[in-house]
Amino acid sequence: MLTRTRGGAVPNDISYDLPIRYKTTRQTAEKERIAAEAAAMVESAWVVGLNGGTTTTAVARALTLREDLGGLGGDVPAVTVVTNALNIAHELSVRQQIKVVLTGGVLRPQSFELIGSLGRLIPERIRLDIVFFGVNAIDPVDGAFVYHEDQASIVGLLVEHAERVVAVAVAVADRSKLGRHVFSQICEPDQIDVLITDVAAPPNLLRQFEDAGIDVRAV
Repeated sequence: MLTRTRGGAVPNDISYDLPIRYKTTRQTAEKERIAAEAAAMVESAWVVGLNGGTTTTAVARALTLREDLGGLGGDVPAVTVVTNALNIAHELSVRQQIKVVLTGGVLRPQSFELIGSLGRLIPERIRLDIVFFGVNAIDPVDGAFVYHEDQASIVGLLVEHAERVVAVAVAVADRSKLGRHVFSQICEPDQIDVLITDVAAPPNLLRQFEDAGIDVRAV
């Protein structure tokens, strides 16, 4: 991402999809605020979809702090999380009140996500109360995007099977994810119910998302 110069380095114009292990300490405070807002939307016994990424991982952690969530009794868990992210499943595996469902598929090491045609089998058979998905770019006219087409395919399937769709995006990054496009589209803007971002997002851009019918929450 940098080009060496005499006495230093300058950033390249191209934005790459860095492996998740390099992103975990970036914009931590913003991600925690976004995650808390997202987790507060979940009700007891809901089925929640999460794709991979540092912001959605923060959402998973915020869900574990919701002590008020309780199951309906019997074998119904407090929350069921459906995810294609191995790291999220691993973190939630020790939480007895949370049922974890993995989509299956082929591992993508950069994001710890399961992708590919095998990953489509489970999402096609279930319904989600809500899905939270992280993006590499999101635009009020053209919708949400990620770099990898197989990622987009799995997340798009979760979106199609969810009652409510929430995009989570950090705007304070060096290159804001808002108002941009990358390679592969997840969904159209009319499929997104809520956008949760941080207060660094430009107000004029947020108004464009609101004009597109999206409930925008800058936290």
